[in-house]
Amino acid sequence: MKIYTFRLKPDQDLFDSIEAFVADKKIEAGCVLSAVGSLTHATLRLANREYYNEYAGHFEIVSMTGTVATSGSHIHVSISDGDGVTLGGHLVSGCKIYTTAEIILSVFDDVIYKRELLENDSGYEELVVYEK
Repeated sequence: MKIYTFRLKPDQDLFDSIEAFVADKKIEAGCVLSAVGSLTHATLRLANREYYNEYAGHFEIVSMTGTVATSGSHIHVSISDGDGVTLGGHLVSGCKIYTTAEIILSVFDDVIYKRELLENDSGYEELVVYEK
């Protein structure tokens, strides 16, 4: 297992920057170990919705978890506002960093993650794990 730690700066896109890092490092299978930081804009896909919700303001990243791979990532994030009201959902492009985001990824060398549309399943491309 290999660990990567990196920091995102103001105005960078949270999801797009993680995807670019994963592509640059050629990560075939990994997960988000830790993430903290802040946002000025959030775009999330909430549970059981096909559309995105947009939120403007100042938010703290209070939790982030998911799988990452060059073949596609699946990340969920929870954010809280100045009153501590917390919401979460599927991380997509459109979340803009306010001051910082500190990301730690764990990478697994013995497997490859793929996203595949499976027959008689959810209707979404789901995680399939292949041994190296």
